Amino acid sequence: MAIEVRIPTILRTYTDGAKAVEGNGDTLAALLTDLETRHTGIRERIVDGANGEQLRRFVNVYLNDEDVRFLDGISTKLADGDSVTILPAVAGGAPGAAMPDMPAL
Repeated sequence: MAIEVRIPTILRTYTDGAKAVEGNGDTLAALLTDLETRHTGIRERIVDGANGEQLRRFVNVYLNDEDVRFLDGISTKLADGDSVTILPAVAGGAPGAAMPDMPAL
């Protein structure tokens, strides 16, 4: 079962710069375990907890463009040909800083 996994720039050091890799698994947890066998260190950047039983708070994972947190989380079922996208949450900016042409709040 081949599943395409899209890798964000920040995690490409674990995939030798590859933007996408293939993995196998019938659940997201199994897929991440499979990825770890070829891309050591990537799993711990995505999951949290002693046994990796939940996604890290600031990492978003999408199965075919649907957030897995609204499915079954790390237990979400996968099928051959699925696409998984890993995206770190984006935050930041200075308090009170305004965007150009935007009023300060």
